[in-house]
Amino acid sequence: MTEAQKSQLRHEHNGEGCMQIGDVAERTGFSLRTIRYYEEAGLVAPATRSSGGFRLYTAADCDRLRLVRQMKPLGFTLEEMREILEMLDQLSAVPVSEDAETLHERLLGFARLAQERCDRLREQLAAATGFTDMLHGRLNASRTENGER
Repeated sequence: MTEAQKSQLRHEHNGEGCMQIGDVAERTGFSLRTIRYYEEAGLVAPATRSSGGFRLYTAADCDRLRLVRQMKPLGFTLEEMREILEMLDQLSAVPVSEDAETLHERLLGFARLAQERCDRLREQLAAATGFTDMLHGRLNASRTENGER
């Protein structure tokens, strides 16, 4: 799509700064296929579609996909991600649609789970770093023994 066509799409949608899926992929680091998959899974939905049927996303949609990217290494399932995103949406809504205390408790549970998983990842990273350091040490020792620099 040419820049003129992209500009027209943005103009058609009241200057909301809508982006096509390719632009979203560039901004989020997800592939087009992954974005479509997350759409099917209910994690993100295009803000609108162009008159030609192209998916159009907003900056808020990109932010939502970035949250998904942050949840992925923590091993959250699609259902858990969807639940977290829904709760965050509810927190942003005025008035909050669910009892605020219940919502906070549910999010606190996910926050604790995320913290536990971060701690586990830190332990794994420490073990991997130790292994890498050992390999470099052995290589350096081998080079020194063989007169290499």
